[in-house]
Amino acid sequence: MTRTVVERCAIATMDAAGTEHADGHLVIDGDRLVAVGAGSAPEELARGATRRIDGAGRLATPGLVNCHHHLYQWATRALAQQATLFEWLTELYPVWAHVDDEIEWSAARAGLAALALSGCTTSTDHHYVFPAGAGDLLEVEVRAAESVGLRFHPCRGSMDLGRSDGGLPPDEIVEDRDAILAASEAAIDRFHDPAPGAMVRVALAPCSPFSVTRGLMADAADLARRRGVRLHTHLAETLDEEEFCLARFGVRPVDYLDDLGWLGDDVWLAHCVHLSDADAQRFGATGTGVAHCPGSNARLGAGIAPVAALTAAGAPVGLGVDGSASNETGELQAEVRQALLLARLRGGPQAMTARDALSIGTIDGARCLGRDDELGSLEPGKLADVALWRMDGLAHAGIEDPVAALVLGPPRAVDTLLVGGRVVVESAELRTADEDEIATDIARASRRLADTVAAAL
Repeated sequence: MTRTVVERCAIATMDAAGTEHADGHLVIDGDRLVAVGAGSAPEELARGATRRIDGAGRLATPGLVNCHHHLYQWATRALAQQATLFEWLTELYPVWAHVDDEIEWSAARAGLAALALSGCTTSTDHHYVFPAGAGDLLEVEVRAAESVGLRFHPCRGSMDLGRSDGGLPPDEIVEDRDAILAASEAAIDRFHDPAPGAMVRVALAPCSPFSVTRGLMADAADLARRRGVRLHTHLAETLDEEEFCLARFGVRPVDYLDDLGWLGDDVWLAHCVHLSDADAQRFGATGTGVAHCPGSNARLGAGIAPVAALTAAGAPVGLGVDGSASNETGELQAEVRQALLLARLRGGPQAMTARDALSIGTIDGARCLGRDDELGSLEPGKLADVALWRMDGLAHAGIEDPVAALVLGPPRAVDTLLVGGRVVVESAELRTADEDEIATDIARASRRLADTVAAAL
C-alpha cells in the first residue's frame, strides 16, 4: 500500500466545522486519508511514507466535484454564439445526430482532461443523445474517464418526446421508451458500483420536460428507486421552459416534477434558474439537490439561479460546468469564482463568501451525488481526492487568505491532483494522458463532425 505524506501546505478541509490550517499535513494510505492536521505529520505516520509531497506555497482543498456536464459537446464548441437555449438546441440537435463512438471518445477525453487540470476529481456526465448506429456511447465515456483517472458518475440520459409529438428535439434523435428503460437497466448492471470507494456510479436522467414524456419520467423514477440509483434532469433553466410546461402540463416546472414524485434526496436537478421562494423552500424540505451552472447560464443569457435562497432553505447546491457547447471553458475552478460573482450580482456582496463558493464546489456537490460520506472534505477515513493549488506565483502571491486567493484570484491549473491517492496532475501537467494527443484528437474529431454535417445538408 502506497503511503503519501503532504506537508507544509495551507489546508481548507471543508469539514462541518470549517477547519483550516495555515501550515499543515495530510497522510494518505492507499486511497484513504488517515491524518489531516496542523504542522508536520506525526513521525509514526511519516516514517513509512513511499511518496512525499512538499506543499510549501500551496493550498490543499478537497478535489472539486462537477455535478453537471455533457462531454460529447466538446466537439461542438462556439456554435450558436448569440442564441437562447431553445434556439441553441434547435441549431445543435441536427449536429449531435452525427456523433459516433470515435467523436464521443475524443470529446470525453478532452472534457475530462480539462476538468482534471481545473482541480476536479469527480464528475458526472448527462448523456442523452444516442444516434442510431453510433455505438455504445455510455461505455465510451466510462472508458474515457478511466483513462484520465477521474471518479465518474455517468447519467444514462434519454429523450422520447420528438417534434412531431410536441417536443423540441427532431424525431430522428429520440428513442423508444421501452428501449430507453432497457438500456438504462443495462447501464446499471454493467457500470454501477455501489461499493464504498467506487470509481463509477450510474444515475438515470431523462433529459428535460420539453424532450421527455410524462410516462418516461415516471418509469425512470420507478426504475431508479427499484435499483437504488439516483435521478437527474434539467429543470427551470429558462422562461421558455416554464411557458412550455404551462402550455403542455398546466403547471410550472417544479410543480410538474413534484406531481411525478421527482423531488427527494435521491434527486439533483441542473440549473433551476427560475424558481420561486416557495420552490426553494420545497427543495430544502425534500433534500432535492441543484447543480448550479453559472457559466453556461450566463453564456445563454438564461438568468442567475437563486443559490443563496436554496442554501438558506437547506437544499444541497453543487456546481456544474454544463456542456462545453454552452460553456466553452469546461473548467470547474472558474465556475467557483463565477458562482460567487453571479450570487453577488443577484443578491449583493453578502450573498456568498469565498468559503461558501468553495463549499458548493466540494462538499455540497458531494451531497448532490450522495457521496458526502466519503468525498468533498479532507478528513481521516475519507477518500484521498485532493487538490493542491499554488499560491506563491504571480496570480496569487500577496493575498494573505489562501481561500480568497483561490476563489477570487485568476483561475490557474491545479498544481497537483490526487484521485484516491493516485497522481493525476503533477506540476500542473496531466500525468495520466498526453494533453497534446488529446488536443490533436479532438481537433480532428470536431472537423470530421463538421464535415459530416455539411455533407448531410
